[in-house]
Amino acid sequence: MSYVGPDFDPPQSRRSALRRPLAVALAAVTVGAVAGWGVWQAVGDSGGGDAGPDSAAVPQTRSATTPPPSGEPAASGDGREASPSGSSSAPAATGPLKGKVVVIDPGHNPGNFRHTTEINRKVDIGTGSKECDTTGTATNDGYPEAKFTLDVSRRLRTLLEQQGATVEFTQDGDRDWGPCIDERARIGNEAKADAVVSIHADGSGAGNRGFHMILPGSVNDGAADTRPIVAPSRELGERIAGNFVRATGSAPSNYVGDGTGLVTRKDLGGLNLSTVPKVFIECGNMRDSKDAALLTSGAWRQKAAEGISDGITGFLQN
Repeated sequence: MSYVGPDFDPPQSRRSALRRPLAVALAAVTVGAVAGWGVWQAVGDSGGGDAGPDSAAVPQTRSATTPPPSGEPAASGDGREASPSGSSSAPAATGPLKGKVVVIDPGHNPGNFRHTTEINRKVDIGTGSKECDTTGTATNDGYPEAKFTLDVSRRLRTLLEQQGATVEFTQDGDRDWGPCIDERARIGNEAKADAVVSIHADGSGAGNRGFHMILPGSVNDGAADTRPIVAPSRELGERIAGNFVRATGSAPSNYVGDGTGLVTRKDLGGLNLSTVPKVFIECGNMRDSKDAALLTSGAWRQKAAEGISDGITGFLQN
């Protein structure tokens, strides 16, 4: 399939992303797009594990009773103090994203391990119930996912604000635990966000490498009705994926998504309960040493933020 981004034309017709082969952009695609795909071809892994649909978020995730192996989140990439959850940034006076609202959802919370009762409480996700949240995963050397997600999110906020967007966080290291997955969705809904991106890193097995986007499946059950957001969320995910390849040089996952870097799920409350376009990005696998070397690099995290920002910008300007 072809990802879309600022240099990619949206495809005129689409089959299921999980059934289409990953292909180099067609001749009609601009030179910049072809260059981006050249990067992927140069670094991409082939093959991989046969992980099930839940393996992207569940494997080797620490239990709620296990404290994170290292300290608190890093300082903001732009040197700013943490802002209250749900508070909006002041948009720039001018810029291509002026008037647009983006909600960034840094996955997990570094304080979750201290609040096992709270985060183990079940919440309704439409298709059933699920734990409020988890602690997230970590690299083998102890770099926590919660620290990674805050750092990338803060870098992303800076980039989006520079383009005039109003940016809101679901949490900014400013609360003891949470929020729960249903509240995370509600923050985006109440902000009437034009796009919501949940930042994560995976905890799969060694040898499983690459990033993947998690897109909402079509759900209409109880409090969940994703039908209006399925198509725009897929476009958002495709645009981020294409730009993430180009900015970071990382390949799509070799263990989920059949090489497309796109995975559709119906079991995530943060997606099921969203009424605005929303995707998750698993930026890499913290349990693989090669991916971990990237995820723990500040320079690489800046590239990751740039790729995500470019994808969001392309989606909002389309």
